[in-house]
Amino acid sequence: MNEVIRIENLYKIYQLGTQQVNALDGVSLSINKNDYLAIMGPSGSGKSTMMNILGCLDTPTSGKYILGGTDVSQMEDGELADVRNKQIGFVFQSFNLLPRYSALENVALPLIYSGLPANERREMAEKALETVGLADRMDHKPNELSGGQRQRVAIARAIINNPTIILADEPTGNLDTKTSVEIMNIFEKIYSQGNTIILVTHEEDISRFARRIVRLRDGQIESDQINPNPTLENK
Repeated sequence: MNEVIRIENLYKIYQLGTQQVNALDGVSLSINKNDYLAIMGPSGSGKSTMMNILGCLDTPTSGKYILGGTDVSQMEDGELADVRNKQIGFVFQSFNLLPRYSALENVALPLIYSGLPANERREMAEKALETVGLADRMDHKPNELSGGQRQRVAIARAIINNPTIILADEPTGNLDTKTSVEIMNIFEKIYSQGNTIILVTHEEDISRFARRIVRLRDGQIESDQINPNPTLENK
């Protein structure tokens, strides 16, 4: 298998006054290309800290994080920003779309500093929106779209750079059940095209779409199991 992520003996320690909190307490994990992984755990388990480190939004106190063969664990902010832009596609619970921009403009944003000409950026953004089923909503602004459509725009933006990993943080947290299933079906489509997906969720029914489920508790991996019966589609 082709390993894209390896974390070794990862610690993240926060100092809260006189108290030391081990948000991550010696975590080791390997993720291969075209893995579909759900990270779960109760509040305070370390899953948000894990997501921030995997997404190069934060650095560990100690330990190694190898992403695509490069040790990113001790990189400076500027280097981390470069890694994020090129290798990681983010999907957040709150969509994080710019309200004055159209769906197409929002999706094309990660390409702004790529040096690509405008017509090429537009073409790539159109293709990404087609992938998530929004070809007919390209010129609509976020306030003209439903919650599910806004999350589709966010997913299109996440995949436009063909990133090494797609990191989805509670991507269905603001959506009703029917819309959540539609969004998870889009992730299934993206996964089937060979992408690596890491899903952070507290919802059991959402985690069942993943092929592998890692559960955290008190900053440590409690279990790491293959999901034998993933939810493939539910219309």
